[in-house]
This record gives sequence, structure tokens and C-alpha cells, in this order.
Amino acid sequence: MAALAEEQTEVAVKLEPEGPPTLLPPQAGDGAGEGSGGTPNNGPNGGGGNVAASSSAGGDGGTPKPAVAVSAAAPAGAAPVPTAASEAGAPHDRQTLLAVLQFLRQSNLREAEEALRREARLLEEAVAGSGTPGEVDGAGTEAASALLSRVTASVPGSTASDPPSTGASGATVVSGSASGSVAPGKVGNVAVEDQPDVSAVLSAYNQQGDPTMYEEYYSGLKHFIECSLDCHRAELSQLFYPLFVHMYLELVYNQHENEAKSFFEKFHGDQECYYQDDLRVLSSLTKKEHMKGNETMLDFRTSKFVLRISRDSYQLLKRHLQEKQNNQIWNIVQEHLYIDIFDGMPRSKQQIDAMVGSLAGEAKREANKSKVFFGLLKEPEIEVPLDDEDEEGENEEGKPKKKKPKKDSIGSKSKKQDPNAPPQNRIPLPELKDSDKLDKIMNMKETTKRVRLGPDCLPSICFYTFLNAYQGLTAVDVTDDSSLIAGGFADSTVRVWSVTPKKLRSVKQASDLNLIDKESDDVLERIMDEKTASELKILYGHSGPVYGASFSPDRNYLLSSSEDGTVRLWSLQTFTCLVGYKGHNYPVWDTQFSPYGYYFVSGGHDRVARLWATDHYQPLRIFAGHLADVNCTRFHPNSNYVATGSADRTVRLWDVLNGNCVRIFTGHKGPIHSLTFSPNGRFLATGATDGRVLLWDIGHGLMVGELKGHTDTVCSLRFSRDGEILASGSMDNTVRLWDAIKAFEDLETDDFTTATGHINLPENSQELLLGTYMTKSTPVVHLHFTRRNLVLAAGAYSPQ
Repeated sequence: MAALAEEQTEVAVKLEPEGPPTLLPPQAGDGAGEGSGGTPNNGPNGGGGNVAASSSAGGDGGTPKPAVAVSAAAPAGAAPVPTAASEAGAPHDRQTLLAVLQFLRQSNLREAEEALRREARLLEEAVAGSGTPGEVDGAGTEAASALLSRVTASVPGSTASDPPSTGASGATVVSGSASGSVAPGKVGNVAVEDQPDVSAVLSAYNQQGDPTMYEEYYSGLKHFIECSLDCHRAELSQLFYPLFVHMYLELVYNQHENEAKSFFEKFHGDQECYYQDDLRVLSSLTKKEHMKGNETMLDFRTSKFVLRISRDSYQLLKRHLQEKQNNQIWNIVQEHLYIDIFDGMPRSKQQIDAMVGSLAGEAKREANKSKVFFGLLKEPEIEVPLDDEDEEGENEEGKPKKKKPKKDSIGSKSKKQDPNAPPQNRIPLPELKDSDKLDKIMNMKETTKRVRLGPDCLPSICFYTFLNAYQGLTAVDVTDDSSLIAGGFADSTVRVWSVTPKKLRSVKQASDLNLIDKESDDVLERIMDEKTASELKILYGHSGPVYGASFSPDRNYLLSSSEDGTVRLWSLQTFTCLVGYKGHNYPVWDTQFSPYGYYFVSGGHDRVARLWATDHYQPLRIFAGHLADVNCTRFHPNSNYVATGSADRTVRLWDVLNGNCVRIFTGHKGPIHSLTFSPNGRFLATGATDGRVLLWDIGHGLMVGELKGHTDTVCSLRFSRDGEILASGSMDNTVRLWDAIKAFEDLETDDFTTATGHINLPENSQELLLGTYMTKSTPVVHLHFTRRNLVLAAGAYSPQ
């Protein structure tokens, strides 16, 4: 079977010296390209959001070709939207522009010169000497912006950010990447250092505004917003946090340390409570030298903070700043913020609070407009033999009479193609083996005995407590048929238990296998070694805590991911490691098999998620765009999409076929630690350190529900087999069951809601909560519904 990438045009990208993987040319959007080979663009300082993407997906050995640096927060395939700056319409200072162009020419920055000339539409101007026409690259625009801000600093009345921000097509917002817009290597004729982003990024703060006026500027704006009408106040209050951060950083960069300290102390208390962690990091940046290696600061500077504001509120703000001639704040609004303006009524405080809180503000509406095939793939037709009504249903060779009546919604769905499903061959999937067909038959038999859950029929919960783990349990997974449970531990081991009376057996030694008659009917039984059979097998190989574990759907393999930067594939026949996948340079927090096997996804501290195939030692796709660690990963039930939850407080949905980001969900106020899709593929539930569970409609790209009740991080989420109940497990030592049917019924997803992104969340958490189940002192790390809808939960006992 061909791997995913091999179905498409191939571009060789050397991620490691050993050999080339297959990787699709990325599309415009949150691409899947990364020029690597020893110097990936996604280190802790570099950030995973920096994707050099155009017709060439990075070059060899860490020297990507100069290409358009695509904004990591940009939606897939969406046209560039002019920023607020384009509405400003401030006149250009022609003399200044000419001076900058001359400076660029003398510095041999031809591409930057060309980009700036195109931006300012000065191509017809007679400038001394002419720049070589070349490819306009994001680095040029960024450099021009930085240089222009330096040159205009001393020119009174000129707004530093106007010319580069005029919203010309193709070179608009080129700052969504988490590490500046230049990959290490050479751009044009200019040698670039390993960390070129830092000086270019920071130079934008080289404004010479009067440091003593910053407090007055901010206070003036604060007073104006607080005195404005209620309907505008909630929207304009979103400006407080990004302006506060950028003004503080400007003061620190220009070495006005006392003014910066005073500014921070005076206004940090006004910020929303969910920004407290970010402010703690910010408070440690008190000198210019501190700024260079700080990831949070670089993220904030290079990712335009997105605010969604109604046209009326925006006009009010613009008029106020122009009347007050408050250039300092206006420059920040133009250069560092992306204002997504919509027509219609301003949003209420409650509507705004539901959506804000991520590291880079809200998602642009365009980010969630792409079509997503959220339907399920058609199940293959399998003849199911009907047994006599024996309790265990083990008479597998009963006469095939007629097909079993399918009582559940999943069975009935498989008969006809779901209109929202992707084409069956959109991505290559492995063919069903005979053993898979047998397993599906067993699954269907179990389904007939499945308990129908609902508010009046709640499931039993069976809790597996790990004792004497000494807080060392870091990952848990259970097989689909609930026969095996695996635990990843801080001592670098993976332990696999059988939770049925059947013991774990490995294959005999090679010398013993030679003695077996290979023609006998029970050869599969004979090759298993009964002497070493046990309830527990320990897998050694990792050199750091194991943070993720995932069984393959056929129960033949187990994946584990670790702090040592590797993902390992283990055989459950021999209980040995088959492959170590090396691609991440930092801890890998999570890994998960596709529901069809063969593919798997991993996410880690390098801010990137990677898609792999078990028979390729290099990743097939690289999903780059998050601004912080990728904490959790989950495949969509149709295997065409991957969801990732990050410490940047956003959830992204990625298209496996082309690597594009097709959804960005914001609303959580803390790092995201759990994800799960509903069985019908239409909805996504996410849990975070803020204790909230948020529900999302994938097709419309909207938040449709909020479940409040947990008082600590939500570590695990799982829907029941038919999707009637959502179970959530938390560090607060509880399992909670929620009514999913009621949560998703009567959804208001009319055209207006979809167009504006306005949401009206009902305050009905208490109505939806069906039950809360306490453990004695055990945080709930994992949840699983058996095929008959019994809940299995797991965690390590943690004495207080």
C-alpha cells in the first residue's frame, strides 16, 4: 500500500541526513513544509510557526530557498485581508521613502528594496540606480518595515508603520510565524545568522516616543474606552492587553527601565485574569538583553494579535486616536494588531469572553471558512453470521443466515455514503486484513448487546487505579476491545497489562520456532511461548519519561512518545521495539494511531505536530502554526483530519491530505490537554487547565457549548460509542458525565451566526451534568468506553 504522500507529486525534503521522505508541496496557508536538516525552524527560540512555503517546500540541509514566508495564523487558501492600517490612509512621506530605498540599495538589500518599492507604488519614480527585479519575499517586507521604523523615528509627524502596512496584495500581514519570517540560510545576497529574527523583530520597538508620555497615552485611551457607550466598551476593552504588552516592551527595548517598571505596576492589574501567566513572564523582562532569548516575547511580537471588532466601534477608536494625535498607540494598532472588522451589532462582554484568551487573540473569521469533510467513510460490507443465542457469542462458525438487524446509529450510517464524508479514496488507507474483518464481526456482535445510554440510563464506571506509581504515571491507553491497558511511566518504561483472564504471550525464540510444524492448523497457537506468559510485560527503550501511548486498532502494535524526543513502535507479539521515529528535537507530549491504523500523529515541545506512516522513518506531513507546545493530538474518525491542542490556548484542525490548517478554535483560557471527536465526526470536545470543556461544531467552525464544573485541568474526554454521553476526567479527582444529545440539539447555526462568528452560549452546564463521580485521591488520566458502553477510567493514586 502506498503511503499518503506517494499518491501525490513528490518533493524531496531532507529532514535528516539519512534519506529523503515524501512530502507534498504545501499549499498557501499553514503549510506542511519545513526546511530542516540539522537546523529546523522550530526550536524553542525559533518556534514552530515559521513555515517557509511556496512552490518549493524548503531546500536541503537547512537552507530553504527564499520564498514567501506564509503567515502561520493565516487561513488555508484565504485571500490576504487588508489590515486596519489599510483603512488609516495616512499620507506617505515621500522623502523618507526615498531615503530608505537608497539605504536599502547601498546595503545591497535588493529584494527588500524591490518589495518596498512595490508596496509604495514608486516603481515609476526615478531612484538613483535601479534594483534588480526579483521575487518579493516576506523577509523583504519585514526588513523594510523594521528599517522604515528606524529611519522615520526622527521624522516628526510620520507614522512609522504606514508604508509597509498598506495592505498591497500578496505582501500583507507577513508576521504570523512564531520566529520571524526568515529561515536560517541565505536570503538574496545577504548572509543571515542562525537567529536572524531577534534583531529584526526587536528593531520594530526602536521608537523614540517620549517615555514619560506612555502612561498618559494609555490612561487617556483607558479613560476614553471606559467612558464610551456600553455596547462599544466591551469590544474596545480588548485593546487593553495587547497595547499594554507592546508599550511595555517598547519602553524596555529603548532602555527606559524605570518608566517601564512604573508603567507595568500601574496598569498590569487592569488586565483580564486569564492573562496572568503571560504577565508573569512579561514582568521578568526588565532589560533589553532579556528580550532576545524570550520565546513569549518573540511570539507576541511576530504574531499579529487578532481582535474582532464591529465597524462602529473601530470608527469610534480611529476618530479618538486621530483627534488626540495619539501616534504612539496608532502605530502599535497598525503594526502589531490585526483588526478583523465586521458589520453589524457590537458583541456583548459575554460573547467576547467566550472567544478570547489565546496567545494571539481570536482566530480570524477567514481561518474557519474552508470546507471540512466531517462525515464518516462508508464501512465495507461484511457478512455477519448470526449465532444461536449463546451468551458469549463465541460460535463463530454458525451458519450465515441473514445479516443481523443493525440497531445502532453507527451501523445504519455505514449503509449509504454520508453527504459530508470525504471521497473514499481521498487519502490512501490500508486494506482490511482477514483478522480485521473478524474483529469487525466481533464488534458488531458486541454492539447488539450495547447498553443504550441516556439521562435515565447512565453507564457504570470501572476505575483502574495504579498503586505505588509515586506520581510516575504519565500516560495511559486502552485497546478498542478493552483487553489490554498500557501505562507510560516517568522511569522511561512502558508497561502493558492484560485486563482479561488471558495472559500476555510472546512468540517463541527462533531456535524453538524451527521445531514447529508450519503446516499444522494450530500453528499460530504453537508459536506462542506459554512459559513466559504473564499478566504484565515491561518494555524498555526510552531514555526519558513516557508522555504518550497509543494501541493500534488491530492490537498488534503500541506507540509510545517520550521526553527523549522519539516515538517508538512496539510489537505486541514479541514485546520488543521495532522502530524509533526521530523527528522531534524536544520532548514529544502525545502520539495517536489513526482509527484505520498505518498512520499516526505526534506533537511536542517543538510546537509542531507530525504525521507519520509506520513504514516510513521520516514524517509525511509537518503541521506547523502553533505558538507553543502541542500537548495533545487526535485523529478525526474518518482519518482525513488531525486535531491538535496547544499551550498557546488554541485548537487547530489540520487536513492530512495537504497539511493545511482548516480550523482554529479559540476560547480556552489555559493550555489544552484533551481532545475527542464525537462518533459521527461532526463535533469536537476540548478540555484545558481552565477546567472548562468546550464543544465545537466542525462544519461551521463555531463554539456551540461550554461545560463548567471541573475545578482543575481536564485530562481526558471521551464520547460514548453512540455519542449520547460525554465523559470528562480531571485532576480534581472526578469523572463527570454530560448529556451530549441535549448539548448538541437545536443548534443555532444560521447564516448570520456563521458569517460573524457571534455565539450565544446557553448557561446550562448544570442541566447537562448527569453525574459526578469522585475518586478517593486519584486524578483521572484516561477514559475509555467499552464496546458495550461501560466506562473504564484510569489514574495513579496520589496520597495527599
